[in-house]
Amino acid sequence: MLPWYINNELLLILAYLLGSIPTGYLAGRLLKGIDIRDEGSGSIGATNVLRTLGKAPAIVVLLIDALKGFLAIAAVNFAFTRLPGWLYYTKVVDVNLANWQPWMITLAGLLALLGHSKPIWLNFKGGKSVATSIGVLLAMDWRIGLSTIAVFAVSITISRIVSLSSITGAISVTALMIAFRQPLPYCLFAIAGGVYVIWLHRTNIQRLLAGTEPRLGQKAEQPEVDAG
Repeated sequence: MLPWYINNELLLILAYLLGSIPTGYLAGRLLKGIDIRDEGSGSIGATNVLRTLGKAPAIVVLLIDALKGFLAIAAVNFAFTRLPGWLYYTKVVDVNLANWQPWMITLAGLLALLGHSKPIWLNFKGGKSVATSIGVLLAMDWRIGLSTIAVFAVSITISRIVSLSSITGAISVTALMIAFRQPLPYCLFAIAGGVYVIWLHRTNIQRLLAGTEPRLGQKAEQPEVDAG
């Protein structure tokens, strides 16, 4: 039986690898034989898939990217509650899994986001982790995930700007974590993950300030415009 710390490291590696599955890139290759990084905004995210491949592929990519984050958290929950390697340490070694589990979920969530934005398969150049972060939030607490989606939906209905709506959603997560009385590790995830998603949108923020950020349905003329 592997030592507990090695088991946990394998879980975190799995979270990164799940996040790093380049769904948008694969969609471009499979559907049109193109490298989507050479099309539209140059991102592998769902927004660029929408511009390049159409609505149906974009919806599929969006759902799979969210599923990657969800599965990363589900794997931690399953391991901590079902797998013998973890339950063994509950009974034999003085390890309180109930206290450690939220921290592992937080680390796995952050690594899933990192995997999507820095996938090893594409020279560490990916999307902006918005859909993957939604999957993580849904797995942490479905109420927070759905509330974040609602914030995004309201923002995009008003502004028609994907990046602005993504940033608004990222900012709202910390307040939602506090409002729903989530544990400290989840609140730290909201802060760290939110800051990371906003940082990935730094070029979008520059265009927002300059008034040149394209709205939904407009053609992207510069790379890395979409939410990813």
